[in-house]
Amino acid sequence: MIHGQLIIGPPGSGKTTYCHAMSEFLKGLDRRVVIVNLDPANDFLPYEAAVNVSSLITIENVMQKYKLGPNGGLIYCMEFLEKHVEWLLTELKQYQDCYLLIDCPGQVELYTHHQSVQNIVSIMCKSGFMLSAVHLVDSHYCCDPAKFVSVLLTSLSTMLQMQMPHINVLSKADIIEKQGKLHFNLDFYTEVLDLEELVNLLSDDPFLSKYKKLNKALIELVENYSLVSFHLLSIKSKECMSKVLKAADKANGYVFGINEENRNIQNLLSCAMSADFEDAKIADIQEKYISMNSEGGQGYTSVGR
Repeated sequence: MIHGQLIIGPPGSGKTTYCHAMSEFLKGLDRRVVIVNLDPANDFLPYEAAVNVSSLITIENVMQKYKLGPNGGLIYCMEFLEKHVEWLLTELKQYQDCYLLIDCPGQVELYTHHQSVQNIVSIMCKSGFMLSAVHLVDSHYCCDPAKFVSVLLTSLSTMLQMQMPHINVLSKADIIEKQGKLHFNLDFYTEVLDLEELVNLLSDDPFLSKYKKLNKALIELVENYSLVSFHLLSIKSKECMSKVLKAADKANGYVFGINEENRNIQNLLSCAMSADFEDAKIADIQEKYISMNSEGGQGYTSVGR
């Protein structure tokens, strides 16, 4: 079995940066790791890709040949890769003793509506690859209630569409308040609690107040599925990197395999049943990067919590 992470998420969420940082982090843990670039539009790679889809197809050639735009060209590339998935499997099987970090395109539709990426992953899983999806979302969306609702819906739709072990990650947590203050404590966003409070905030906006019923229905949809939660990530923090890696390894089964030392039934059960307290999950980011209540009244806490 070959274990790894499928790094997905919208443009600008930090997928390529995450792959580079996580690769260096894993090397520091003495793991053999390789990065796979499946984004044919990724011109600049800060890492050395062991497998690069650009050697099979490039979006520039597709756009020129078929007169397509960037989005259409990217979809064509993924459909082409799906038809030539044996090429990908052959390339990847050279690294059977390595942990894979697969850098994927940023077009959201590929993970919420289109089938090609899902089909490619399904074929890989049937071929012995044990993958977990790591879905990155820019954390500054938490500062805007309307955008956070969109993040919740996108994350839920991606989870349902991809049909694979999945963790959601709020990236760039070290600059989470760069574009505004958080309205609630961090655990509100990571555990996705009390979403009715988001409806109240949206109702205070003159433009969004007329969509109150729609927003309430969307939030109820997210709550009814009860699937979405988030981990916090700052590549500057070893604690954050370790927590995200631990969650991804648990999702793809790496921690239950022969690669880990001291493997016995007690440790397996302990790992499977363990749960971090929420304060422990957010403490590092909360302490370093989030504005606290001050004498001037700055900072926010969630009502009734």
